[in-house]
Amino acid sequence: MTAPTGTRPFASFEWMLSLRYLRARRKEGFISIIAGFSFLGIMLGVATLIIVMAVMNGFRNELLDKILGLNGHLLIQPLESPLTDWQQVAERVNGVTGIRLAAPIVEGQALASSPFNAYGVLVRGIRSADLTKLTSIANNVKQGTLEGFDEGQGLAIGKRLADQLSLRAGDSLTLVAPRGAVTPMGTTPRIKAYKVAAVFEIGMSEYDSAIVFMPLPEAQAYFNRAGDVTAIEVYTNNPDKVAGFRKLVADAAQRPIFMVDWRQRNATFFNALQVERNVMFLILTLIVLVAALNIISGLIMLVKDKGRDIAVLRTMGATQGAVMRIFLITGASIGVVGTILGFVVGTIVCLNVESIRQFLSWLTSTELFSPELYFLSRLPADMDTGETVAVVVMALSLSLLATLYPSWRAARLDPVEALRYE
Repeated sequence: MTAPTGTRPFASFEWMLSLRYLRARRKEGFISIIAGFSFLGIMLGVATLIIVMAVMNGFRNELLDKILGLNGHLLIQPLESPLTDWQQVAERVNGVTGIRLAAPIVEGQALASSPFNAYGVLVRGIRSADLTKLTSIANNVKQGTLEGFDEGQGLAIGKRLADQLSLRAGDSLTLVAPRGAVTPMGTTPRIKAYKVAAVFEIGMSEYDSAIVFMPLPEAQAYFNRAGDVTAIEVYTNNPDKVAGFRKLVADAAQRPIFMVDWRQRNATFFNALQVERNVMFLILTLIVLVAALNIISGLIMLVKDKGRDIAVLRTMGATQGAVMRIFLITGASIGVVGTILGFVVGTIVCLNVESIRQFLSWLTSTELFSPELYFLSRLPADMDTGETVAVVVMALSLSLLATLYPSWRAARLDPVEALRYE
């Protein structure tokens, strides 16, 4: 006669009892409330983590795309002598493999004014052929055109600047530069009126409100830089590998130059974003951790309340492993279902975050995502697969770990002692 064997792990009766314990009776209502709060805590924690990380990623990627779409990945500045040979240097750099564009520019600050308002701007002189290759500008012209940009004295301005000055394509804009003509009475400001040839909208408020594009020859004349340029903006095919282009560009320049790449120019800004992102992740992880601790307290109370049931199960032949698995399933069910629903809620919100923002702005009659404060004109969300999986795995792991100690206590319960005090 063979010895009787126990049921297999995770048998149907273990699942039945586990799910039964999740549906507490009236006298056990407090335990059910704790389980409900644990479930809500994990669901909200996972959803919040996914949403915040997606928005932070989207914010960083959008800013990176806007910044690198307008500013060069490498900036060439002159050393020892002015860039009077800028045409030859730009042609040689353009010939380097992997370089998409080398654009000579003249930059200067000015006051842009109209009959209605005035605003400080950064004037950037650039050739028409180079400007049309900047897709962030050429593909986002809202009024007017860039055709014949070099031929006239027209300017391309951002939409926010146009709105602030109450201007449209074809209107006149006056620029006032502090360094103008030198006279016996001193340096006089240079004041000149230009026609607005085009109005563009990148989607980044700092650029749409403060940058004015001017034909390069006109900018050289306006800023007293005849035959000279301020710098050469170099755009590569892969901004992440910009370090590999430094030597190639330096060799192609064939003259003393000073180079700064986009990481150096924006290091403080992107480092601050990274620190903020990491801190937000740690803070929001505490929500999931608190919910996991609620699972521990709820299960401990459940084990204490079900001491007689455990004793009866043990006397009927249930093994310690079976008892442990029953409470393991009970606690893990809260964590697993909460994590799955949190993932679903987080994904839905991320896919509709801009619509939700607009609705809340309309509902509260306030600007929830001010472009002047956050640089971007819309709220971006970009879910990263690796990060989302990491959040889900972390929540599931914490939920599972939270059930181990209460389940172990239930399995170690002495049936004789439990029945004695009932």
